[in-house]
Amino acid sequence: MTQLSNYYVNLRALGNNESYQERLSRLEGDKESLVLQVSVLTDQVEAQGEKIRDLESSLEEHQHKLNSTEEMLQQELLSRTALESQKLDLIDEVSYLKLKLVGMEERQNHNVERQHKAEGLFQELRLLKNKVDELEDEKSQYERKLKATKVLSQNRSSATTERMEDTSMSDLSPVSSGVDSGQQSPVSQENMKNKKSIRKLWGKIRRTQSGGLQGDDLEPTEFRRGGFRATAGPRLARTPDSDMSLPFSKWTTEQVCGWLEDYGLGQYVNLTRQWVISGQTLLSATPQEFEKEMAIKHPLHRKKLQLALRSFSNKAMEKSSELDHMWVTRWLDDIGLPQYKDQFHESRVDGRMLQYLTVNDLLFLKVTSQLHHLSIKCAIHVLHANKFNPSCLRRRPGDENKTSPSEVVQWSNHRVMEWLRSVDLAEYAPNLRGSGVHGGLIILEPRFNSETLAMLLNIPPQKTLLRRHLATNFNSLVGLQAQQEKREYANASGHTPLTTTAKVRPKKLGFTNFSHLRKRRPDDSADYICPVDGGISPILNGISHRPQGSFRGLSPIVDRDTDRLDQVVSKS
Repeated sequence: MTQLSNYYVNLRALGNNESYQERLSRLEGDKESLVLQVSVLTDQVEAQGEKIRDLESSLEEHQHKLNSTEEMLQQELLSRTALESQKLDLIDEVSYLKLKLVGMEERQNHNVERQHKAEGLFQELRLLKNKVDELEDEKSQYERKLKATKVLSQNRSSATTERMEDTSMSDLSPVSSGVDSGQQSPVSQENMKNKKSIRKLWGKIRRTQSGGLQGDDLEPTEFRRGGFRATAGPRLARTPDSDMSLPFSKWTTEQVCGWLEDYGLGQYVNLTRQWVISGQTLLSATPQEFEKEMAIKHPLHRKKLQLALRSFSNKAMEKSSELDHMWVTRWLDDIGLPQYKDQFHESRVDGRMLQYLTVNDLLFLKVTSQLHHLSIKCAIHVLHANKFNPSCLRRRPGDENKTSPSEVVQWSNHRVMEWLRSVDLAEYAPNLRGSGVHGGLIILEPRFNSETLAMLLNIPPQKTLLRRHLATNFNSLVGLQAQQEKREYANASGHTPLTTTAKVRPKKLGFTNFSHLRKRRPDDSADYICPVDGGISPILNGISHRPQGSFRGLSPIVDRDTDRLDQVVSKS
């Protein structure tokens, strides 16, 4: 177009020129060439438009293929997540079966040992019975000889005149007395010794764990179990044959030893049998005597024994005592801390010990993570609120649209992972394995928020939309009241965010702390990681928590009494 405008300008200029015709012809030639160029360019534009349309159709086709590939990839990811969940369940089941197998092997070893003892007693009893039979045969032979001697003397006495009868009677009297005193005495003395030994053996059998042999029903070929028996359940089981209606202080040595075996402390039975006279020996013993006489070096084993003896002394059976150490290992799976099962099982931590667990106990069990301390504390608080119901934690999903904080607080680690899958975060759910995250920690810990959960799930900080999606679903899960409490706690002065790397270490005592140590009682509830009366204490000054199924108001770090901060928390 610019060239055409120039053409008309030049045409006008040529009007005043002498060689107008020549220039006009030249301009006409330029015009024709320009028209030709325009037509060529028009053809090229049309060709390029066709190519663009072809490329757009090809792009749509590739986009369709890409969408189908993404759908296939999403399905594969969902199936893989389901397989991971099944794998975790199988791992939990295998670990539980292994622990159960170990417990069964221990009980089998104890039963074999008892059976060997019983067989030895039966062998001794069989020998004594054979000896008694031999003595009975000898006794019958002597009785027959005595009768024959008496008949012979009577025949002789009947054949004499009265004088010979006196003489014969005087002559026979030494013989008769000799038979009675010289031959009958050894039999009666030996018989009395054997009766005493048999009576002593029967008394020993009644005192063993494999009793059940009664008086005349003793048979060498029969073996009947009685007394205590090992059990995989949380309660201490005993048969009606054992006389356990007596107070613990009047239990015999064998009853105490049988109780120790059933209580998970069977390794100390041999030394206990040498030291303990009755149950009163244990009730009046000190921890130093337990360590010296029974060789209980493990501090948690001593604590387990002391707690049980205290319940015997107080004659008050706590609900937590029904949960044995095998149940505690399964409980660790439910709260998402299976990595500590070996330490807890070795220490024989049961439900009663959970109730009276201290921070130092957790450090001895090699639990040093601050987050794991809080996880265990909140889980124990849930047990308190549910009166140590062994089935209070929920593993399987329900209606995701009808959840309330009172239900969420009872969610297990596996149930939280199922919730993540329901809110389209399935690829991050396996990261909660071994994290200690469960419903109690989510609801009860004021410093646990969506940012903490995002860190545990390893969601990168740059994925803001994904973190926002998690925060929205997290707030909907915990409810308005918990949101407000977490927000107020986060805005309080001196607030320290909860991290995944903080460690708990024992507090170094100074000289000013010794006075507190002297005043503190051994059973002071201030030392417990989750006191019984700590469930409704306020977290911050001026905030009164309304009970929500007895779950609100637990602060695992900030408590009413600042003297309870016996630990130093440092970031590694």
